[in-house]
Amino acid sequence: MQERRAAAKADNQGDRVVATNRRARHDYEIVDTFECGMVLSGSEVKSLREGRAQIGDGYARVEDGELWLFGTHIPPWVFAVGFGSHDPDRRRKLLVHRWEIDELKEQTTQQPLTIVPLKMYFKDGRAKIEIGLARGRKSHDRRQELAKKDAEREMARVRRNVEKYG
Repeated sequence: MQERRAAAKADNQGDRVVATNRRARHDYEIVDTFECGMVLSGSEVKSLREGRAQIGDGYARVEDGELWLFGTHIPPWVFAVGFGSHDPDRRRKLLVHRWEIDELKEQTTQQPLTIVPLKMYFKDGRAKIEIGLARGRKSHDRRQELAKKDAEREMARVRRNVEKYG
Protein backbone atom coordinates (compact mmCIF):
# COMPACT_ATOMS: atom_id res chain seq x y z
CA MET A 1 0.00 0.00 0.00
CA GLN A 2 2.80 2.41 0.91
CA GLU A 3 4.63 1.56 -2.30
CA ARG A 4 1.57 2.49 -4.37
CA ARG A 5 1.22 5.78 -2.52
CA ALA A 6 4.90 6.56 -2.99
CA ALA A 7 4.66 5.71 -6.70
CA ALA A 8 1.55 7.89 -7.12
CA LYS A 9 3.21 10.77 -5.29
CA ALA A 10 6.37 10.45 -7.41
CA ASP A 11 4.19 10.43 -10.54
CA ASN A 12 2.44 13.63 -9.44
CA GLN A 13 5.74 15.41 -8.72
CA GLY A 14 6.98 15.19 -12.34
CA ASP A 15 6.16 17.61 -15.12
CA ARG A 16 2.75 16.84 -16.59
CA VAL A 17 1.34 18.76 -19.54
CA VAL A 18 -2.32 19.73 -19.13
CA ALA A 19 -2.96 21.64 -22.37
CA THR A 20 -0.97 22.75 -25.40
CA ASN A 21 -1.67 25.38 -28.02
CA ARG A 22 -0.39 23.70 -31.18
CA ARG A 23 -2.15 26.24 -33.36
CA ALA A 24 0.00 29.06 -31.94
CA ARG A 25 3.19 27.72 -33.51
CA HIS A 26 1.39 27.53 -36.84
CA ASP A 27 -0.21 30.97 -36.76
CA TYR A 28 2.64 32.83 -35.08
CA GLU A 29 6.39 33.07 -35.22
CA ILE A 30 7.49 32.68 -31.59
CA VAL A 31 10.16 35.28 -30.76
CA ASP A 32 10.71 34.51 -27.07
CA THR A 33 9.19 32.27 -24.37
CA PHE A 34 8.60 32.78 -20.65
CA GLU A 35 7.51 30.45 -17.85
CA CYS A 36 4.86 31.91 -15.54
CA GLY A 37 3.04 30.85 -12.45
CA MET A 38 -0.71 31.38 -12.19
CA VAL A 39 -3.00 32.63 -9.44
CA LEU A 40 -5.74 29.97 -9.29
CA SER A 41 -8.54 28.98 -6.97
CA GLY A 42 -8.72 25.49 -5.49
CA SER A 43 -11.39 24.20 -7.85
CA GLU A 44 -9.35 25.39 -10.83
CA VAL A 45 -6.33 23.42 -9.67
CA LYS A 46 -8.47 20.32 -9.17
CA SER A 47 -9.88 20.72 -12.67
CA LEU A 48 -6.38 21.16 -14.13
CA ARG A 49 -5.18 18.02 -12.36
CA GLU A 50 -7.93 16.16 -14.21
CA GLY A 51 -6.41 17.53 -17.44
CA ARG A 52 -9.29 19.82 -18.35
CA ALA A 53 -8.26 23.16 -19.84
CA GLN A 54 -8.47 24.95 -23.19
CA ILE A 55 -5.91 27.59 -24.08
CA GLY A 56 -6.37 27.79 -27.86
CA ASP A 57 -8.14 31.16 -27.84
CA GLY A 58 -6.06 32.63 -25.04
CA TYR A 59 -3.83 35.67 -24.98
CA ALA A 60 -2.04 37.69 -22.32
CA ARG A 61 -1.82 41.43 -21.79
CA VAL A 62 0.04 43.76 -19.45
CA GLU A 63 -2.45 45.94 -17.55
CA ASP A 64 -1.58 48.25 -14.64
CA GLY A 65 1.88 46.78 -14.31
CA GLU A 66 0.59 43.19 -14.02
CA LEU A 67 0.38 40.36 -16.55
CA TRP A 68 -3.10 38.91 -17.09
CA LEU A 69 -4.25 35.86 -19.06
CA PHE A 70 -7.51 36.17 -21.00
CA GLY A 71 -9.57 33.78 -23.12
CA THR A 72 -8.60 30.52 -21.47
CA HIS A 73 -11.26 28.11 -20.30
CA ILE A 74 -10.84 25.97 -17.19
CA PRO A 75 -14.15 24.19 -16.59
CA PRO A 76 -15.45 23.94 -13.02
CA TRP A 77 -14.42 20.92 -11.02
CA VAL A 78 -17.21 18.34 -10.97
CA PHE A 79 -17.50 18.26 -7.17
CA ALA A 80 -17.28 22.05 -6.61
CA VAL A 81 -20.77 23.48 -6.24
CA GLY A 82 -22.04 26.90 -5.26
CA PHE A 83 -19.47 28.90 -3.36
CA GLY A 84 -16.62 26.48 -4.15
CA SER A 85 -16.88 26.75 -7.93
CA HIS A 86 -15.27 29.38 -10.16
CA ASP A 87 -15.99 31.35 -13.32
CA PRO A 88 -14.42 29.20 -16.09
CA ASP A 89 -13.58 32.12 -18.40
CA ARG A 90 -12.29 34.67 -15.90
CA ARG A 91 -9.01 36.48 -16.39
CA ARG A 92 -6.11 35.02 -14.44
CA LYS A 93 -3.09 36.80 -13.04
CA LEU A 94 0.26 35.49 -14.21
CA LEU A 95 3.25 35.52 -11.87
CA VAL A 96 6.49 36.70 -13.46
CA HIS A 97 9.39 38.90 -12.41
CA ARG A 98 9.02 42.67 -12.70
CA TRP A 99 11.78 42.90 -15.32
CA GLU A 100 9.94 40.31 -17.46
CA ILE A 101 6.72 42.32 -17.25
CA ASP A 102 8.60 45.47 -18.25
CA GLU A 103 10.25 43.67 -21.16
CA LEU A 104 6.93 42.24 -22.39
CA LYS A 105 5.23 45.63 -22.18
CA GLU A 106 8.08 47.32 -24.03
CA GLN A 107 8.17 44.68 -26.77
CA THR A 108 4.40 44.68 -27.37
CA THR A 109 4.14 48.48 -27.51
CA GLN A 110 7.13 48.99 -29.83
CA GLN A 111 6.49 46.15 -32.29
CA PRO A 112 3.40 44.38 -33.61
CA LEU A 113 3.78 41.46 -31.19
CA THR A 114 1.28 39.60 -29.04
CA ILE A 115 1.59 37.31 -26.04
CA VAL A 116 0.06 33.86 -26.53
CA PRO A 117 -0.09 30.84 -24.19
CA LEU A 118 1.81 27.87 -25.55
CA LYS A 119 1.58 25.18 -22.88
CA MET A 120 -0.06 24.70 -19.48
CA TYR A 121 1.57 22.13 -17.19
CA PHE A 122 2.46 21.13 -13.65
CA LYS A 123 6.06 21.52 -12.52
CA ASP A 124 6.98 20.24 -9.06
CA GLY A 125 3.29 20.22 -8.13
CA ARG A 126 2.67 23.84 -9.17
CA ALA A 127 0.58 24.95 -12.13
CA LYS A 128 2.70 26.78 -14.72
CA ILE A 129 2.04 28.24 -18.13
CA GLU A 130 4.52 28.86 -20.91
CA ILE A 131 3.76 32.05 -22.81
CA GLY A 132 5.37 33.21 -26.01
CA LEU A 133 6.03 36.61 -27.44
CA ALA A 134 4.77 36.09 -30.96
CA ARG A 135 4.61 37.81 -34.32
CA GLY A 136 1.64 36.96 -36.54
CA ARG A 137 2.26 35.16 -39.80
CA LYS A 138 0.55 36.01 -43.04
CA SER A 139 -1.08 33.21 -45.02
CA HIS A 140 1.72 33.17 -47.62
CA ASP A 141 4.27 32.89 -44.78
CA ARG A 142 2.41 29.87 -43.43
CA ARG A 143 2.43 28.25 -46.87
CA GLN A 144 6.17 28.88 -47.22
CA GLU A 145 6.76 27.40 -43.77
CA LEU A 146 4.76 24.26 -44.67
CA ALA A 147 6.63 23.91 -47.98
CA LYS A 148 9.94 24.26 -46.13
CA LYS A 149 8.97 21.57 -43.61
CA ASP A 150 7.84 19.25 -46.43
CA ALA A 151 11.15 19.74 -48.25
CA GLU A 152 13.13 19.02 -45.08
CA ARG A 153 11.06 15.90 -44.44
CA GLU A 154 11.62 14.73 -48.04
CA MET A 155 15.40 15.32 -47.77
CA ALA A 156 15.54 13.39 -44.50
CA ARG A 157 13.65 10.49 -46.07
CA VAL A 158 15.98 10.42 -49.09
CA ARG A 159 19.02 10.61 -46.80
CA ARG A 160 17.73 7.63 -44.77
CA ASN A 161 17.14 5.61 -47.95
CA VAL A 162 20.64 6.37 -49.28
CA GLU A 163 22.20 5.29 -45.98
CA LYS A 164 20.03 2.18 -45.86
CA TYR A 165 20.38 0.98 -49.47
CA GLY A 166 23.29 2.84 -50.94
